[in-house]
Amino acid sequence: TWLTLSVQLGFVAGTLASAVLNLPDVWAPRQLVIGTSLLGAAANASLALFSHGPASALVLRFLTGFCLAGVYPPGMKILASWFRARRGFALGVLVGALTLGKAVPYLVNAVFGSAWRRSLLSASGLAVLGAVLVALFVREGPFAPAAAPFDLMQVTKVFANRGVRLASFGYFGHMWELYAMWTWVPVMLRSGFALRGLPPAVAEAASFFVIGCGAAGCVLAGLAADRKGRTLVTSAAMAVSGACCVVIGLCYGGPPLVLLAVAAVWGAAVVADSAQFSAAVTELGDAVYMGTALTLQTSLGFLLTTLSIDLVPAFLPALGWRWVFVLLAPGPALGVLAMLRLRALPEAARIAQGRR
Repeated sequence: TWLTLSVQLGFVAGTLASAVLNLPDVWAPRQLVIGTSLLGAAANASLALFSHGPASALVLRFLTGFCLAGVYPPGMKILASWFRARRGFALGVLVGALTLGKAVPYLVNAVFGSAWRRSLLSASGLAVLGAVLVALFVREGPFAPAAAPFDLMQVTKVFANRGVRLASFGYFGHMWELYAMWTWVPVMLRSGFALRGLPPAVAEAASFFVIGCGAAGCVLAGLAADRKGRTLVTSAAMAVSGACCVVIGLCYGGPPLVLLAVAAVWGAAVVADSAQFSAAVTELGDAVYMGTALTLQTSLGFLLTTLSIDLVPAFLPALGWRWVFVLLAPGPALGVLAMLRLRALPEAARIAQGRR
């Protein structure tokens, strides 16, 4: 649990510092992405090369998360600078790439098995490749705002905007569920498949498939949100994923294909809405400090994940895999309420060019 939580807390610390200092708006976001990708790769590789105990491992995981704070929110800002009419789809592709990246280590695990140091080094190599791709091919788009002056008060102004506040509340409900699902469903699959006599490599491949389904969910939700409305699509995605929180446990111990099918639906729905919350913030907030707003939103969302990730193992002995994921359902339920409230406000006319 703490190997995961330390990454989340590092990300929270990094994004909070970045938001307070307005880094994605004051600095060129492209350079920020390249530099922090390389630093994150180094921290991750150091765990494989030098760590021999929990203390150093937790510190290095924290540093990895801290560096990733300079990759994700600035990356969203860069992509948003290229799109207005199809911003939801564009950010859906980006978060789909994030989701596929989240899934890849499980595929690496299926190859290397218990040789976790090799798995970490492979992940670091991919992070370096990502930095190279950004350096060679990525530029800010025609809708990029000019570099903003440092303004310490921007952090407090973000949630003074009612539309941004409600979009963020929807995002927080989504985040309560997302990372706990990503962290613990692979563990559930390992346990459930072992009960049916399947080898660990099958569970790792299944985990890659389940989380990877989210990439398709993000792209399809982006297309739908640009055409039908962001509040509608995010509410539908959270309704489906919230239902999966309740249903998935009933499949544990049964036929592996049934468990895999429900998990795949959950994997597609649980992250499908993620990019649309960010797209809404870029449309509702101050364009000059777009990076600060996105970074603060993700910082608080990731802080919330530390609670839900720890909640699952705390209640697992009492509830078992059959019911423990029900604890995640209130997040998407409250998220739906926030987005439907936003849908009813006049500010929603600014989302997706009037498509609420």
